[in-house]
Amino acid sequence: QVQLVESGGGLVQPGGSLRLSCVASTFTFTSDQMHWVRQAPGKGLEWVSTISTGGGIKYYKESVKGRFTISRDNAKKTLYLQMNSLKSEDTAVYYCARDAQGNQRGQGTQVTVSS
Repeated sequence: QVQLVESGGGLVQPGGSLRLSCVASTFTFTSDQMHWVRQAPGKGLEWVSTISTGGGIKYYKESVKGRFTISRDNAKKTLYLQMNSLKSEDTAVYYCARDAQGNQRGQGTQVTVSS
């Protein structure tokens, strides 16, 4: 059974930064594209970013381009999301996932951007 455990969320002021981590307990991690998705209060899941198996190809939701950076360490089976210049609209529960729709995701970590 795939297990994904996110961490690193918290309360941050607008313009601040956070680094999310996601540890995977599956041997297939190194052969999986990985994704970050998020769910804002009262809204559905939305895709944020995708990284290829080797980490060389990355995709971002338009609204986070230039502010968020996805990365991975396959030796540690860990996925990261560096979030800079955070805005109030980034407030959401962030999930790492094996699929871009977020059907196979972890328990999430709360990110709140507020002054």
